[in-house]
Amino acid sequence: MKKLGVLGGLGPMATAYFLQLIVEMTDAASDQEHIEILLHSKPRIPDRTRYILGLSADNPVPEMVEVGKGLAGSGAELLAIPCITAHYFQQKLEEEIGVPILNAVEETALYLKKEGITAAGILATDGTVESRLFQEEFARHGIDCITPGEAGQKKVMHIIYDNVKAGNPVELPLFEAVAGELSSSGAQVILLACTELSLIKRDFPLKAGFLDVMEVLAQKAVLACGRLKKNYEHLITE
Repeated sequence: MKKLGVLGGLGPMATAYFLQLIVEMTDAASDQEHIEILLHSKPRIPDRTRYILGLSADNPVPEMVEVGKGLAGSGAELLAIPCITAHYFQQKLEEEIGVPILNAVEETALYLKKEGITAAGILATDGTVESRLFQEEFARHGIDCITPGEAGQKKVMHIIYDNVKAGNPVELPLFEAVAGELSSSGAQVILLACTELSLIKRDFPLKAGFLDVMEVLAQKAVLACGRLKKNYEHLITE
C-alpha cells in the first residue's frame, strides 16, 4: 500500500473531514488494513483566493512546497490537497516537491464523463472560478460549466468565508438559492467545488444531483493507496 501524504489546513475542518472520508471509504476489516496517512495541517498558509485574484502579495506556494517536501521526506509516495483552489498551483507544486499530487479537478471531469454528464454547475471560491480551473479542464472532456451570477457568487463566498471558515452555522437558504439558480440554468449536476462546501453535504441532507469534489478526491486516494468499499463507487446524490 502506498503512503498517502495530506497537505492540510486549507481549511482545518475540511482537512479533518477529508481524513474521515478516507477512513469511511476504505474497505478494511481491521486497523492494519487501513491506509497509512502522513498529515501536515498548516492553517497559516496564505489565502489562495486572495493571491490568485491579486488582492494579496502573500504567495502560498513556498509554504505549500515546504510542507509537501516534508511529507515526501517522511515517506509519502502520493499527495492529496483537500483544498480545491490550491489546485491552481498543482503543476508548480509537483515540479518542486517531486511527488505526484492527485488532481481533484481532472478526476471530477473523468468521473462526470463516465456518468454521462454534459453540463455541471460550479459552487466554488472566486479564485477557483476566476482561474477557470474547472472550465478549462471540463472543456477538454466536452462538459459545459455553469457558474453563478455575480449576486449568487457573493452568496457562495459568504457561505465559505463567513459561515464555514468562521465557524458559524451555514445559512442553508442562501446555498439552496444558488443551487437552484444553477439547476435552472441547465446544470445536470451541481459540484461542491470547495472543500468548505463539502461540510454542507456532511451536515445536511441534499437533494438529488450534487457531487462533492472532495469525495471524488478521497475516492481516488483510496483507490490509489488501498481498497474502496463498493457503496462509494457512485458519488452523485440520488
